[in-house]
Amino acid sequence: MFRRSVLSISLPVEGRQVVHTIEVKHGGDPETGEIMASLYLDGCRSAISRVPARFPVAGGVIEVRTSEAGLRRCVFVSSDGSERQLQPDPASAEGRRLRLSRRHPAASRALGAAAVVALIVGLGVNLLQLAEPLSRIPLIAESIGVFESPIHLPWWVNLAIGVAAALGATDRALMMRYHWLLDSGAAT
Repeated sequence: MFRRSVLSISLPVEGRQVVHTIEVKHGGDPETGEIMASLYLDGCRSAISRVPARFPVAGGVIEVRTSEAGLRRCVFVSSDGSERQLQPDPASAEGRRLRLSRRHPAASRALGAAAVVALIVGLGVNLLQLAEPLSRIPLIAESIGVFESPIHLPWWVNLAIGVAAALGATDRALMMRYHWLLDSGAAT
């Protein structure tokens, strides 16, 4: 369920509606490790590309971008510049998260807020703890001195913060939300 994303949009092609489906396998190709996006037209594969991908389609392009946690962007950009989000398959992880959002909006907002808090805490704690060993590099220590981190957490707290941040990143990816600072673990 989390290893691939499947999203669709119905677009007019020569007077009839054609379902355009994007499939992204997040684990990447087993041999090369490259993450690929496939475009299907009414269920038949029409094109494949490395991400970030831009698939030319009737009336515009479909753009696909990923992050370390999942999809970052999957939109149809029409010729006039307007954008429409592709809709996740109901059985996919994105589809299930969207269903939760629609059925329980308050719980979804709370989950989204918790995801942001987990990412901010994870980022802040990790940066503080990482600054200390980096400042001990002789060249840096001579230039600016040694930084003493005010935070020294037990391994299990660091692990819990890391797991919470990973879950927060996953939730944000399932909702295709991206912020350059919070979700910049990898932008492809």
